[in-house]
Amino acid sequence: MRTLFHLPLCPFSRKLRLVLKEKNLEFELQQERVWERRAEYLALNPAAEVPVLIEADGRIVVDSGVITEYLEETYRERLLIGIDPVDRAEVRRLVAWFDLKMNREVTLNLVGEKLMKRMMGYGHPNSSAIRAGHANLHHHLDYIAYLVERRRWLAGDHFSLADIAAAAHLSVIDYIGDVPWGAHELAKDWYARIKSRPSFRPLLSDHMPGHPPPPHYADLDF
Repeated sequence: MRTLFHLPLCPFSRKLRLVLKEKNLEFELQQERVWERRAEYLALNPAAEVPVLIEADGRIVVDSGVITEYLEETYRERLLIGIDPVDRAEVRRLVAWFDLKMNREVTLNLVGEKLMKRMMGYGHPNSSAIRAGHANLHHHLDYIAYLVERRRWLAGDHFSLADIAAAAHLSVIDYIGDVPWGAHELAKDWYARIKSRPSFRPLLSDHMPGHPPPPHYADLDF
């Protein structure tokens, strides 16, 4: 059986869970507390990061970007990056926007400070970082609204890896109740469409002991 090493509230792990589901590929999840730096896991990925994918035949693929490209090239029945080079470039541009820019400006400042830092024993949250995360989040939600006003999905007419990457980050921020949906109706409507997809349902059942999500988190009519 294919195995994905992950953390439940890691957006990059969630991105891979969504990709595997959208491609109808069976897999089992193995939670990895990367801060414990297990020797067995370091042998798989010396960077001590998730996700890591192990195929049924033992092939090991590391890094969320590398894994998504590998899956796209290997399992082509359901393409998530696209066929046309221009379309593929736009999908990749937006994936980089959310996985690099939004992660740095928002996800790490909110989920990283408010939840992951405590779990990993790295001290108290940085209030300045949290304020910056809240302020930056509005800009990213505005950008999502700008895109969906002009396109059916973020990168164009078709659901793609760009939508998956953005939703993966927003889902972990929504888990801690920090997404101001009421002030961003267009982004909320786009997220509701993704939230209702069968691939997204398992994410809505995630539950971190001692850190329950807000009531609206699993509500499709939030």
